[in-house]
Amino acid sequence: MGIKAAARPFEKRKRQKIMRTEKGTTLLLSLPLIYPILLIILCQGTVEAQSLPPAKYDGFLYTNHRVDSDTILIEAFFDPVCPDSRDSWPPLKQAIHHYGSRVSLIVHLLPLPYHDYAFATSRALHIVNQLNPSATFQLLDTFFEYQERFYNAQTSNKSRDAVVNEISEFTAEAVGNSYYSAIVSGFNDRKTDLKTRVSFKYSTSRGVFGTPTFYINGFALPDSGSLIDYKGWRSFIDPLLVGQTGNMDDLLHFS
Repeated sequence: MGIKAAARPFEKRKRQKIMRTEKGTTLLLSLPLIYPILLIILCQGTVEAQSLPPAKYDGFLYTNHRVDSDTILIEAFFDPVCPDSRDSWPPLKQAIHHYGSRVSLIVHLLPLPYHDYAFATSRALHIVNQLNPSATFQLLDTFFEYQERFYNAQTSNKSRDAVVNEISEFTAEAVGNSYYSAIVSGFNDRKTDLKTRVSFKYSTSRGVFGTPTFYINGFALPDSGSLIDYKGWRSFIDPLLVGQTGNMDDLLHFS
């Protein structure tokens, strides 16, 4: 029997699509057909492994008033241990208080990788927001005031566990010592880790790579990382309010 003759039974079996077995009908597929199916299975596995969008929009809402289509929305991207974020915070708060319900603010966290404990301090903010949302900005204020405690140089000779313990104690002192056990538990809860990662991923998805960065009504302000003083905020927001009403007199009670 020649080689071609010997190969015929094998080729016949390769082309066979259906074989009866004791358990029922089994599909027999040649390799050219298997590859596309394997690819589909792998793609489906990848899609299923991806996390769904978060249940709520990322960020901390600074004011509790209603946000509608006429509200000017400011989004601030901060790092709790970034000096520039700290310095930009007071004039931004002053502007928000000045305009009242006409302007709303959402703060997003971008823990920068070159600040060793930016992620841990950001995670502390997520933990507190989960425990008591009204205390979130109280903690942010306190981090900004004493952020030097968690700079790279000040923590270089400490273990990570020691610094995280210090952050837990610091957080409890800022928002209430009764929360201490819950804060410690929060650092062992994977959900708070994931929320902090979502904040980082969201910030980078918006093209943000430094702090502070600001958006107004979805558009980035120029000079990312630069300090905007109170007059600077007024120069951005006043024309937008005039654009909504078309009458400068409507701004008098805001001045």
